[in-house]
Amino acid sequence: MRKAILHLKKSDPVLASVIGRVGAYKMQYRDPGFETLVRSIVYQQLSGRVAKVIFDRLAAAVPGGKLTPAAILKLTPARMRKCGLSKQKTAYIRDLARKTARGKVDFDALRTLPDQAVIECLTEVKGIGVWTAHMFLMFALERPDVLPTGDLGIRSAIRKAYGLADLPHPKQIEELAVSWRPYCSVASWYLWRSLENPAEL
Repeated sequence: MRKAILHLKKSDPVLASVIGRVGAYKMQYRDPGFETLVRSIVYQQLSGRVAKVIFDRLAAAVPGGKLTPAAILKLTPARMRKCGLSKQKTAYIRDLARKTARGKVDFDALRTLPDQAVIECLTEVKGIGVWTAHMFLMFALERPDVLPTGDLGIRSAIRKAYGLADLPHPKQIEELAVSWRPYCSVASWYLWRSLENPAEL
């Protein structure tokens, strides 16, 4: 990780300043499995507090609290809705469970696939878009060079750190990040963390 941070500091003075303010790199990873993707779907467009309550209810609804494709498919949609899931998210999670059970989504295989192939596989599931696939690549598969150009937090952090008048577009972010490669995931983590101390920016 030291190599990545040295590279980013050297290649981008603005990012070097962000790194200096944020401090030590502490990315927290999740298991690269089915339950992590279910969690991602539950958390979409909800506050963390509300999403946690719903996720915990869903886990409590299955034997042993272990979310597996088989356990999800044994629940009725109505029972899942009672946990607080919307009709759409219930459908998304069930689609993921079916595709995983049939081997269309193979979590062991995902570990060995290139980033783009992982994105293509995961976005075949209803309700999983590129953003969710990017988060899975970064926080579950621990890929070092993921750039979530559509993430509002990343766009906001870049606007503040680089003194831009407007939120940058994905193409602008790609151009800016050329010097960050092959450590865009690390740069992204620092940009997210920089928003936690807005007064310092």
